[in-house]
Amino acid sequence: MNDLRKLFFSLTVFSICLGAFSCSNPSSKSNDNMMEDTAKEVKERASPLKTTSGNIAGKAVAVEYGAPSVKGRVIWGDLVPYGEVWRTGANEATNVTFKKDVKVEGEAVEAGRYSLFTIPKENEPWTIILNSDWDLEHGHFQYNEENDVLRVNVSPSFGTDHQEMLSIKVVNEGIEIKWEKAKVLVNIE
Repeated sequence: MNDLRKLFFSLTVFSICLGAFSCSNPSSKSNDNMMEDTAKEVKERASPLKTTSGNIAGKAVAVEYGAPSVKGRVIWGDLVPYGEVWRTGANEATNVTFKKDVKVEGEAVEAGRYSLFTIPKENEPWTIILNSDWDLEHGHFQYNEENDVLRVNVSPSFGTDHQEMLSIKVVNEGIEIKWEKAKVLVNIE
């Protein structure tokens, strides 16, 4: 009978240890991590959210935008139609924040946060728009021209260099927008 108790005790301890081992098994953790990584990949945006900031003539400027990629598509005149308002990025509206009053292409703009829109045109200067309604979840689908603070025309240049992912940078002269083969510099002082 004593041997039977010892066997039962040993089997119980073995079962507990086996259960504890399987719960702390590194391979089961890596499966959990793989599931978490897969979930993160699903949640990641196709057009990642980017931010850029800098100083122009001693004035702080920041930009937040969704950065789409070309992915072999025709951009100008197709994905981004000519003559229509474009949110100058992907997903929600692109935001520009000026910490102090500035001049954009010679026009006065008060310090604040604005949404940035563009109307690309074929063989003509593009229209750059700052709009007071900056918190637009669906970009140009919620755009309201009545909230425009500024509309200026800027001539784009088209080079031979290919910019796969949309890039918006704060540079010494202003805000530089580059995508595909197009480059637009919005002068700010």
